[in-house]
Amino acid sequence: MSAGGGTKAVLAALASNLGIAVSKFVAFLVTGSSSMLAESIHSVADSGNQGLLLLGQRASVRPPDADHPFGHGRSRYIAGFLVGIVLFSVGGLFSVYEGVEKIRHPHHLDSPIVAFVVLGVAIVLEGLSLRTALRESAHSRGDVPLWTFIRDVRAPELPVVLLEDFAALIGLVFAVVGVSLAEITDEPRWDGIATLAIGLLLLAVAIVVAIETYSMLVGEAATPGTVTAIRDAITGAADITGVLDLRTLHLGPDELLVAAKISVTGDLTVAGVADAINGAEARLRAAVPQARRVYLEPDIPRLPVA
Repeated sequence: MSAGGGTKAVLAALASNLGIAVSKFVAFLVTGSSSMLAESIHSVADSGNQGLLLLGQRASVRPPDADHPFGHGRSRYIAGFLVGIVLFSVGGLFSVYEGVEKIRHPHHLDSPIVAFVVLGVAIVLEGLSLRTALRESAHSRGDVPLWTFIRDVRAPELPVVLLEDFAALIGLVFAVVGVSLAEITDEPRWDGIATLAIGLLLLAVAIVVAIETYSMLVGEAATPGTVTAIRDAITGAADITGVLDLRTLHLGPDELLVAAKISVTGDLTVAGVADAINGAEARLRAAVPQARRVYLEPDIPRLPVA
C-alpha cells in the first residue's frame, strides 16, 4: 500500500477527531458525565495518534544518508508503535481510572440531553471517518477479509485508523448506553461502568496495535504472494534455473529489500552471468516495484558428494 491512501484516511480521521474532542469536552463541562470525559480523552488521544502517523510519514521520505544507507522508511513503523504503546495506553488507563472513581463516588448528570446530542454528532463524524478509511483500504485490500488485511498489510496507517474508528464507534455506543441507563434507572454508576468499558476497550486496541506494529518494526518479510512473484520474475529466463535461497525484508511499507542466491546454467561466460543477473533484476523490479534494494548472487548447483 502506498502512502497516499493512508494519508487521506489519517487526515480525515484527524479532522473528525479534533472536532469531536472539542464537542465532547464541552459536553463533559455541562453534564459532568465521566463517560463523556473518557470519550473526550479518547478523541484527544486519537488526534495525537494521527499527528504521530503524519510525522512518521514525513520522516520516512527523507533520502538515505551515510548513517542510514537504507533510508528512513521505518519511521512509519516507529510512529505506529508509539501510537499503540503511548497514546492508546494513556487514554485507556485514564478512562479506567475515571470509571473506577465514578463507580466509587457517583454523581448525577446535570444536562443529559447535551450528552446525547454530542454523542449523536460524534457517531456521525466517526462513521464518516470510518467510511473514508474503508474506502481507502479497499484499493489495496481487494477481496481479502478486513481482519486478514489488518494483520498482513505492511503499512501501519490504515490498520491503525481502522482500529481507531471501530474502537471509537464502539466506545460511543458504550457512552450512549451508560448515559441512558443512568437516566432511566436513576443510578449514576452506569455512567462509570460505561467509562470503565471504554477504558478497557482502548487498552485492548492498544495491545493489538502494539503487537502488529512491533512485528513491522522488528522487520517483516514480503507477503507470500509477493515472494511468489519475486521467484517467478527471477526464473523467467532460460539462463536461470532456480532460486537457491531468497530473503526479503520490508525497509518501509513501500520499500522492499530482496537478497537471493540464484542458480545459472554452467556454460555461461562471465559476461553471460552478468547479463543473466541484470535481466533477472530488471524483471524483478518490473514485477514488484517496491523492490528498491536488490542483491542477486549467482551460483551453480553442485551434486552432493557420494
